[in-house]
Amino acid sequence: MFTLNSQRRQHLATLFTITVLALGLHGIASAQAQTYPSRPMRMIVPFAPGGAADIIARSITEPMSRELGQPILIVNRDGAGTVIGLNEAAHASADGYTLLLSGDAGVINAASGRKLPYDLLRDLAPISIVYSGAQVMMGKKDGPFNNLQDMVKYARANPDKLRFGSTGIGTSVHMSSEIFNQAAAIKAAHIPYKGVAPAMNDLAGGHIDYVIGGSTAAIPAIKNGQFRGLAIMSKQRSPELPDVPTAIEQGINAETGSWYGMFTRAGTPPEIIARLHALLTTTLASPQVTERFRNLGGEPRSMTTEQFRTYLRDETQKLSKLMKQLNIKLDD
Repeated sequence: MFTLNSQRRQHLATLFTITVLALGLHGIASAQAQTYPSRPMRMIVPFAPGGAADIIARSITEPMSRELGQPILIVNRDGAGTVIGLNEAAHASADGYTLLLSGDAGVINAASGRKLPYDLLRDLAPISIVYSGAQVMMGKKDGPFNNLQDMVKYARANPDKLRFGSTGIGTSVHMSSEIFNQAAAIKAAHIPYKGVAPAMNDLAGGHIDYVIGGSTAAIPAIKNGQFRGLAIMSKQRSPELPDVPTAIEQGINAETGSWYGMFTRAGTPPEIIARLHALLTTTLASPQVTERFRNLGGEPRSMTTEQFRTYLRDETQKLSKLMKQLNIKLDD
């Protein structure tokens, strides 16, 4: 049977062991941070090659890899509405060698209540938002509505008569359209498509009345006269479409847009996250990156890691509330 003194000695020995282990682990983490990166890295992009996300990822990884002295390989993991790519990143080693470029689709999945094999904020460490792009409401070129006010006036007088197209149930385009509809106090019928191209084809054919599309697809189509620009969905007008007023200018307090941000695995040493954040901020300020992003209809944008975490939390709560109100469900 232990005496009081022997129990105290054992307790002190246990505390000493725990302290030594903690200091050892901290030392290992610090050493890893000092030598980081010592081998090639990778950035998971949960979309197919060649799209906007792929271009954004390559635009930032090229200058970052030069500064880090190691290549950053782009790994495209398309599928399941970005779940496959995010899940791989969420279960990678917490060493800063796996990065992730993800956007609003990841937040929509988290907000939907669908069963996911990861937790967005628990398993991933947000580094910074990277890209912000405007969305544009398009109408038929020779359609009955010359401006947004005309369309909203008609929609309020004729509930569910207007039809809007999206890129699928629960996608960014769908949610942006529902945010607009709610702000405008209108009810319209949702017609989901498998991508923006078929939605725009049906808009041109007069089968639907409006589409809120990303700037990459919408701006060229409006500039070449294929569609009428009804509203820019950001706070400011687009320099590419200076004659198209914002929804806010036209009395509808709706602001939507597309965005992408950079993440790594949660638990990555804070020194590594701080270094990645500093390097990313410098990269986003370069004229080359700014030009590439503007060619996509967007612009570089950065936040502190804590600001980005708060943004993700707020967006998830906002979209979760909207999806519950409208009974929007995503397949598990």
